Amino acid sequence: MLHAVTGADGFIGSHLVEALVARGERVRALALYTSMGGWGWLDTLPRDVLAEVEVVAGDVRDPEQMARFAEGVDTLFHLAALIAIPYSYVAPRSYLETNAAGTLNVLEAVRRAGVRRMVHTSTSEVYGTAQRVPIDEAHPLQGQSPYSASKIAADQMVEAYVRSFDVPAVTLRPFNTYGPRQSARAVIPTVVAQVAAGRREIRLGALDPTRDFNFVADTVAAFLAVGGAEDKVIGEVFNAGSGREVTIGDLVRTIASVMGADVEVVADPSRLRPSGSEVMRLLADRSKLESATGWSPATALEQGLATTAEWFSDPANLSRYRVDNYTV
Repeated sequence: MLHAVTGADGFIGSHLVEALVARGERVRALALYTSMGGWGWLDTLPRDVLAEVEVVAGDVRDPEQMARFAEGVDTLFHLAALIAIPYSYVAPRSYLETNAAGTLNVLEAVRRAGVRRMVHTSTSEVYGTAQRVPIDEAHPLQGQSPYSASKIAADQMVEAYVRSFDVPAVTLRPFNTYGPRQSARAVIPTVVAQVAAGRREIRLGALDPTRDFNFVADTVAAFLAVGGAEDKVIGEVFNAGSGREVTIGDLVRTIASVMGADVEVVADPSRLRPSGSEVMRLLADRSKLESATGWSPATALEQGLATTAEWFSDPANLSRYRVDNYTV
């Protein structure tokens, strides 16, 4: 069977591709086309892994290409998205075009190609600040950033295609995933990379918000679980979270402890979200996914942070990140 992954060149997508190959699956991977000819994080995979992957350079915003991409596919994992929340304040239209219209293109391709299962990637950001905890899938949706609004639109389009056209799609809603290869704008790489580079003055935004962190291997396992589950999951939405809540301030202290460093946190206004946009609290109720597939996270936060810190401490990996006075 052939499995396809959009956003395969990204953080989670590259780990998912690696896991599918390890299971002996045939994989078709979409990497965003650039004139530089690179394949993002796929370029860092071992040669024997990449040799088993059919890499397609393209863009989910192109409906004709998505139609070709879905041909002959059994399971399509749709991860392609613009994800950096700060940039969504600068270029909101690009988020709508990629995240919402791009998802529409993938849905049409899945519909016409007769794909057995589409797994659509949502985000815990669609919930906004928690109105109740833990957050279950029935929690109201609230677009507190252009990014989250574009993902809500994508999620609703998936629901519409399930209801209107019987498209066999299921939505996975990961909470905050972290690990090797994560974007430098995310808080854990920001802290880990600065400490690994020798910094002891860490520049961050708000420290009071809480998050529910998942190690990337656990998030990948959730994708695989949903992709291979019985058809009763079609049309459903599933949270993938640890069920553990930690403030950003406590997270920094845990990272410093794991890395054996004494750090001072300095407020960086450039990392603050606009007033009314900050999501103050996220804590997942994962019981629905656990009941449907048996999935549960296997990696404790401290263990995952240690693995992440080890990866960032490798000079070859750290060199991919910019460390200056303000950002990583």
